[in-house]
Amino acid sequence: MIDRLILHIPHSSSLIPPGIRPPFALSPAELQQELLAMTDGFTDELFEIPSATRICFPVSRLVLDPERFLDDAQEVMAARGMGVVYTHTSRGERLRPTPTAKERTVLIERYYVPHHHAFTQAVDAVLAKRSTCLIIDCHSFPAIAHPYENVTDVERPDICLGTDDFHTPGWLVQAAMDAFESTGLRVAVNHPFSGTFVPNQHYRKEPRVQSLMIEVNRGLYMDERTGERLGGFGEVRDLIARVVSAVHPKPGGG
Repeated sequence: MIDRLILHIPHSSSLIPPGIRPPFALSPAELQQELLAMTDGFTDELFEIPSATRICFPVSRLVLDPERFLDDAQEVMAARGMGVVYTHTSRGERLRPTPTAKERTVLIERYYVPHHHAFTQAVDAVLAKRSTCLIIDCHSFPAIAHPYENVTDVERPDICLGTDDFHTPGWLVQAAMDAFESTGLRVAVNHPFSGTFVPNQHYRKEPRVQSLMIEVNRGLYMDERTGERLGGFGEVRDLIARVVSAVHPKPGGG
């Protein structure tokens, strides 16, 4: 039943397309450091599940973040200059000038709209054939909190599971916790990050859409200073595959 599964991978890319680079206020070296800090490095490789549909955002979140609300009034991170189009860095410094309404519209139409359309179509295709669709929202997080985060704890979990009251059934959270904890990993729910992504068309409307965010501590698989994989990268990738395969929607009704 793995064909019920959609992997949403929004922050793995570090690509800054031609024509986007000039507005950034950072030097090339500063931009590379910010990319290293904000990219969910290698999540497109860590979450590699055979036969699952993959929806990967093709450019860096520094260009546009597909998991933000379009309306800054609805987006809590907009107050930190990190709404759908970031104006500030992870350290609170200026990333780019505030985009004009036209510049913002161009970015949204070029990147946000096609991504959300593809995501919605993928979910609809599953629901047309199956009784449920499971979205795994695939992320990673730094071993040490960045200044923009709302947490100050020093010791962070190995795995963070993000949930939604409407779209995340209790059995799904428990199955994921059990699978990760059985390997000795420390798991937290909705800490240091919370929530999970669902297409706007289905959000809080379609109970057949189930969603769980899995955030992996980068210290498990990469050197955050250099951006290079650690020796145990393959083991972490294989573990994620086992866990995700174990928690796909239960059979029944299609």
